[in-house]
Amino acid sequence: QVQLVESGGGLVQPGGSLTLSCVASGLTLDYYTIGWFRQAPGKLREAVSCLSSIRAYYSDSVKGRFTVSRDNANNTVFLQMNSLETEDTAVYYCAAEGGGSSFYCQNSLTYGLNYWGKGTPVTVSS
Repeated sequence: QVQLVESGGGLVQPGGSLTLSCVASGLTLDYYTIGWFRQAPGKLREAVSCLSSIRAYYSDSVKGRFTVSRDNANNTVFLQMNSLETEDTAVYYCAAEGGGSSFYCQNSLTYGLNYWGKGTPVTVSS
């Protein structure tokens, strides 16, 4: 049974940093693209980063501020978020796309992601 469990969300002031973690069980990271998505109230769920075995993708809104990485030994993917802005406030989800593809993740086509976590909330506020 595949599970993705996010953690690390919370309340942070503008300009601050947070690191989110996504622990995967029941799948091997090397065979999946792991995406970080976010959904703010009243908005569609959007991909902010997609990490495959060969490259990392970032949306324009987070490029230069967020960094994705993974620890294969512990089946964990991290999202380091720096210089946070109030617009980054959202629930953050990790998701897995199989088949050696990152297409659905990079295009925020959520129906193409095979597995989802339950999300962790991030609030950026003074």
